[in-house]
Amino acid sequence: MQESRDMATHPSAEAPVTEFAGQLFFRLWRASHVRAAEALETVGLTPALFGLLNVIGAREGAIQQELGSVMGIDRSTMVSLIDQLESAGLAKRRLSATDRRAREIVITAKGRRLLERARGMISETEDEVLGGLTAAERSELVRLLRRALDSAPTQPLWSAQEGD
Repeated sequence: MQESRDMATHPSAEAPVTEFAGQLFFRLWRASHVRAAEALETVGLTPALFGLLNVIGAREGAIQQELGSVMGIDRSTMVSLIDQLESAGLAKRRLSATDRRAREIVITAKGRRLLERARGMISETEDEVLGGLTAAERSELVRLLRRALDSAPTQPLWSAQEGD
């Protein structure tokens, strides 16, 4: 990874190179994703596993189907991700109290501890990537991104075949 860092450049934010929002989204996502993946790898997580663990931590007892829907992840990929979290002792499946056919996913104590550590890592990554914005601007950016996402066209569910 050191070689790629040596050859790295700082992406330009000058127009007209950045006049399209999609190009800016991609370059900012890439800056964030690469750093987040490197940090999370040190604790045995990928961005996808962190994302799922984070949602499980916030939606304790959500059923597998709900998690897939909320995160926009296809069924087979969701099963694989949950299997990985379960194998690592970070989450577990249990029968739903209201629907015996459904499985709820819950975070374990080990998963909760790792999630708190990983959230700190992701916060540091965001501080680095969004360091040019004030706290108010960062809050506004998140608000605008949520609004844009709410009105964005539907898209196919994410699959692990696309990469993490």
